[in-house]
Amino acid sequence: MTIVKEMIKERVRRAQVHDYVQKKTSRAGFGGLSIQRTPLGTHVRIAAERPGLVIGRKGSDIQRLTEELERKFGYENLQVEAGEVNNFALNPLIMAAKVANALERGWNYRRAGNSMLQRIMDSGARGCQITIAGKLTGLRHRTEKFLSGHIKFCGETALELMDVGIAQAKLKPGTIGVKVAIMRPDAKLPDEIEVTPIPEPVVEVKEEESTDEAEEETTEEVKEEKTEDTKVEKKAKTDKKEKKSEKKGDDK
Repeated sequence: MTIVKEMIKERVRRAQVHDYVQKKTSRAGFGGLSIQRTPLGTHVRIAAERPGLVIGRKGSDIQRLTEELERKFGYENLQVEAGEVNNFALNPLIMAAKVANALERGWNYRRAGNSMLQRIMDSGARGCQITIAGKLTGLRHRTEKFLSGHIKFCGETALELMDVGIAQAKLKPGTIGVKVAIMRPDAKLPDEIEVTPIPEPVVEVKEEESTDEAEEETTEEVKEEKTEDTKVEKKAKTDKKEKKSEKKGDDK
């Protein structure tokens, strides 16, 4: 078997494990699944709104789930653990399941869509889109979208920044599909540019010392000039006195 076929087979098995675990842990608020292969075996981490329902009493439920995954999908040395979602309002899988649950309980699709949209945006999301499709009011298929904030629909930014979750609501007229796409609060768009200010020039200490030395030299020069001026004035006074004394001697 080539490497490409092995990679495709592994991706298909991971998708099947994701769907199987989502069905088994729907009551606990399934929020995602991560599978990591280690030298000792395979490690599976389940994120849930209520991880206690996944673990069960004394770990019985999670042990049963581990045995079922090993038997059904052929994993060896499988380790399964459950963790709590930090902010479930920003998890698209949990919010899509909540919208589907609200529709099954008889809520109007507008009320369910708008209330969940407001809840997601209040949690700090940059943008959100909730799509509800199916037989909403009549016998014909309809699609309703609830939008808020900044949303990317296609391209690399949509694949990297948008988290998508899908759920189904089973009603008497038929199945209604729910899709929730959320842009994370820490998402940075490509057109967002930060302008850093130019740093101010750093004044070196040597220049300050040189300026201080120049000031000292100027003060010394001024002092020397003042002393020379006083000496000249004193000489002029003494010359005047001598001249006066000589004139007095001639007169006598």
